[in-house]
Amino acid sequence: MESMYPVSTDGERTWYPMACQFLRLDHHVHSFFAKEEKSRIESTIQYIKDRTESFDDYFPCRKKSCKLKHVRKWLNLYVTYHNKEMINA
Repeated sequence: MESMYPVSTDGERTWYPMACQFLRLDHHVHSFFAKEEKSRIESTIQYIKDRTESFDDYFPCRKKSCKLKHVRKWLNLYVTYHNKEMINA
């Protein structure tokens, strides 16, 4: 029986197929990237998260309804600097 809501996962979590079976959902293991590429992407994202958190620790926003504009500006500056360094490396 074809379910209305198919679920695609990367196959890393063993409980997803069991949960989908219990909920009578179609489960498909799908991976866009090879494990090495995925690891590189995940480590890059984690690095950006860590650097953003460090930035907020040193330069916290004290505004009441902060829209994180200062973080976006910093991230744009960081990406520009990083790309320039990578090109000149």
